[in-house]
Amino acid sequence: MPAGRLDQQERQQIASGLADGLAYAEIARRLDRPTSTITREVMRNGGPTAYRADLAHLATERRTHQRRQTRPRGAQSPPQLDGRDARAVRDYEDMWTAVLVQQGLPKMMSRVLACLYTTDAGSLTASELVQRLGVSPASISKAITFLESQDLVRREPDERRRERYVVDPELWYQSTIASARANDQLIEVARQGAAVLGPGTPAAVRLENTARYLQFVSEGLLRAAEQAREVLREVRTQPE
Repeated sequence: MPAGRLDQQERQQIASGLADGLAYAEIARRLDRPTSTITREVMRNGGPTAYRADLAHLATERRTHQRRQTRPRGAQSPPQLDGRDARAVRDYEDMWTAVLVQQGLPKMMSRVLACLYTTDAGSLTASELVQRLGVSPASISKAITFLESQDLVRREPDERRRERYVVDPELWYQSTIASARANDQLIEVARQGAAVLGPGTPAAVRLENTARYLQFVSEGLLRAAEQAREVLREVRTQPE
């Protein structure tokens, strides 16, 4: 397989493949590239429905230039444990970030979350995040505050009484529960509207069906979250 960054011609082929409805794996096969390379390229440049080869190429050039400009002289990439390839890890973090952005999470919050999830400990201090991401302490503080409000990160003191920011499956459970509960208000308002607009009218039926749909989805989500939590808990408590 060819090494190095994608060139403009390859990006044109990716765009053509997406337009033809090809899967990432098929596009990768035609370019003799890893599927992860294609997935990362598409997700960090607008996703499958908005990917444009020319814009993707310009964005890559801009990111490369920015990294060169912001990296201090003599700075080295943080060491990777277990023989990991530092560039591969960084590229994977970029892909994680792009996917989270596509899901609606702001860019800096996505970068922090991706960084936390790709550490073995699943936790970092503010200073460690500043060093790894090359951003200001204020940016980290703002991102953590937002992620905490969404139940995606929690704070824990370490043995040196420093705050560590932690991610684990329990946080995804809490976030899922919060998301399901957020539908309760929509359900209530929809049903109030159905009563105001008159039972049996087209508008009332539409609102009532909306309420039923959201209630069904929320109840199913809550059940699935509880089941997944129990399964993961059992896995974690099983002896090695």
